[in-house]
Amino acid sequence: MVNVGIVGIGLVGSELVSQILKSSVSKAFKVVGLTTSQKMIVSDQDYTTLSVADQDNLRSIVNSTGTATNLDQFAQYLSKSTEHSIIVDCTASEQVAALYPAWLRLGLSVVTPNKKAFSSSMELFKEIQDLAVNTSTTKHGRTPLIYHETTVGAGLPVLSTLTDFVKTGDEIIKIEGIFSGTLSYLFNNFSTLTGTGAAPKPFSETVSIAKDLGYTEPDPRDDLNGMDVARKVTICGRLAGVELDLSTLPVENIVPEALQSIASTDEFMSKLPEFDDHFAKLNSEALSEGQVLRYVGLVDVKGGQSSVKLAKYPATHPFASLQGSDNIIKFTTKYFPNGVIIQGAGAGAAVTAYGIFTDLLKIQERAEGF
Repeated sequence: MVNVGIVGIGLVGSELVSQILKSSVSKAFKVVGLTTSQKMIVSDQDYTTLSVADQDNLRSIVNSTGTATNLDQFAQYLSKSTEHSIIVDCTASEQVAALYPAWLRLGLSVVTPNKKAFSSSMELFKEIQDLAVNTSTTKHGRTPLIYHETTVGAGLPVLSTLTDFVKTGDEIIKIEGIFSGTLSYLFNNFSTLTGTGAAPKPFSETVSIAKDLGYTEPDPRDDLNGMDVARKVTICGRLAGVELDLSTLPVENIVPEALQSIASTDEFMSKLPEFDDHFAKLNSEALSEGQVLRYVGLVDVKGGQSSVKLAKYPATHPFASLQGSDNIIKFTTKYFPNGVIIQGAGAGAAVTAYGIFTDLLKIQERAEGF
């Protein structure tokens, strides 16, 4: 039995509890701790045994019956068990990510989709990596582990594949891809060589549709500025042995400069049509060359030219034929000079929870000695 504490009960956290309950290995896990930003519950009760209706309202249950959230107390509670215990951080908080070293030192394993610990401070990244590799067995005979597959590509096996390349001694040449489901959707619909012959929709209209469908952040500039992609590129680069840093990684912000500092999202959306001609020109230039626009991230291990930018690709390239909001990541290595491609849904509560669950299973299997 492995104990699980979930920090951040929202869509992903609730979906994770539901997936554990429905799985064939549900009895291998016991969810004994839940938190929101305000309240927390820690108890010997297994929260995966709640009714489906209650599981759909976990956040309300925690906020109505819990005590004030104290993550130090939360971690201490989990560390007292003689069973292996895991904290799942489902937040996007840099403050929570900074606690990972303390949790590892307590003998707690960590699973998370939170990109901050692995893409922000290089010092924090190295401290976590060192603890995960070199921490000796702690009290109760536990060796803490950390998995964060879902920081890149949600449920797609991107980081596990990258880690396998590194561990086996393969030589990584470059990692390139469309890492954002939002930007994938935008440019798959805005820039395409196949269609009815009609002029493409204006870029502002494509953004508005994506926003209405829930594909973008509440403020689409949080997608269009490229920082989410930059974090994922940084994570891949660091795991490949390249010390990338957000402060030096070239990132193309495709938000028109005049709209970057506008405070209101509504005002941004209302003024974006003024720049449709700018995006239409970029698109028409690409199409006239038989190419399409795609927003891509590149880890250039050998060439040292890592970047995040809007680029053009011919119709024969896998990135050009991508559909919907899928992610696609291509690894080029010494053993695989023609590349290894991973493609699929890279966002959403269900696939993210699935990715977290697979990480939990890896820890559970190691803890049980399978």
